[in-house]
Amino acid sequence: MDIKKQLLSLTPYQPGKPMEEVKRELKLEKIVKLASNENPFGCSNNVKTAIVDQLEKAATYPDGYARQLRETLATHLSVSEHELIFGNGSDEVIQMICRALLHSGKNTVMATPTFPQYKHNAIIEGAEVREVLIIDGHHQLDEMLSQIDENTAIVWLCSPNNPTGTYISEDKLLNFIQQVPNTTLIVVDEAYKEYVTAEDYPETLKLLSDYPNLLITRTFSKAYGLASFRIGYGVANKELIQLLEPAREPFNTNSMAQVAATAGILDQQFIKECVQKNKEGLQQFYSFCQELNLAYYQSEGNFILIDFETDADTLFNYLLTKGFIVRSGTALGYPTCLRITIGTLEQNAEIISHLKEFKLKQAI
Repeated sequence: MDIKKQLLSLTPYQPGKPMEEVKRELKLEKIVKLASNENPFGCSNNVKTAIVDQLEKAATYPDGYARQLRETLATHLSVSEHELIFGNGSDEVIQMICRALLHSGKNTVMATPTFPQYKHNAIIEGAEVREVLIIDGHHQLDEMLSQIDENTAIVWLCSPNNPTGTYISEDKLLNFIQQVPNTTLIVVDEAYKEYVTAEDYPETLKLLSDYPNLLITRTFSKAYGLASFRIGYGVANKELIQLLEPAREPFNTNSMAQVAATAGILDQQFIKECVQKNKEGLQQFYSFCQELNLAYYQSEGNFILIDFETDADTLFNYLLTKGFIVRSGTALGYPTCLRITIGTLEQNAEIISHLKEFKLKQAI
């Protein structure tokens, strides 16, 4: 079979081992997963009730238009229902964008390290990938602008950025957008937007009316605690959404996901409580880093990237023996760092105690 040559150089996404498998292998009674930036507090109780009610309709196809979710989200965001597109996670929205705009002869500009699916999908579509190194955790926007030419189809901005947790301020984003040609699509990935507390974080939705080449992606997997349902969305002007729609698979979001997301939106008190708990958890890690003089980035997400000045895989395996799964920075472009999801106060305190123990053993 004549497989696309660009697929031969790509590595499929490798999910971590299931928690139950790790428990069996290491003979552990408890495993705490702080690796995938999931919400440690789960989801709204409203979601659980809505899902039970939806089970009676399991034999029928989902609403391909996702009308109930679409109308609820449009009201919540104060946008038109025609300015929304839904995906099987924001991952699929990213895939749709690449499928629609990228091909051989086109290029796409992005930071590095950042969320890997921009590059992954661009390579599949045969486009040239132009990466600009992140410095001190931040996008180098002037350098990214210099990489854009008449063949640049998409420029990607992840804010807050994964894996650093840093963000692009309102002034910097607006200055950047104003200089990007209107033939290039600007995608601002805001997967962690609900967690942001920075006062100068941009209200990007307000920019859509002035910049028809702007698209924002978000997800229900993080703050809403709906990762297993796989549902995310994009927001852009009506004309752009209409152009992207043919790249969307029919029935790409299932009924359970649509109902869960709708119920989640209607419980903003749950989101506020999670954001506050996340802020408190971040402070636990900040204090720990300051106590041990460890470098880290101030995070606007529900995770933190910490430099332990040691081999990340070694520390990852050490924590695994203690029952904690985190994300080694080796595959993220930070070989001496760990990316740790913010857990409950108790989980944070426990993993911090293990990290202190590791550093103490290193010092002996």
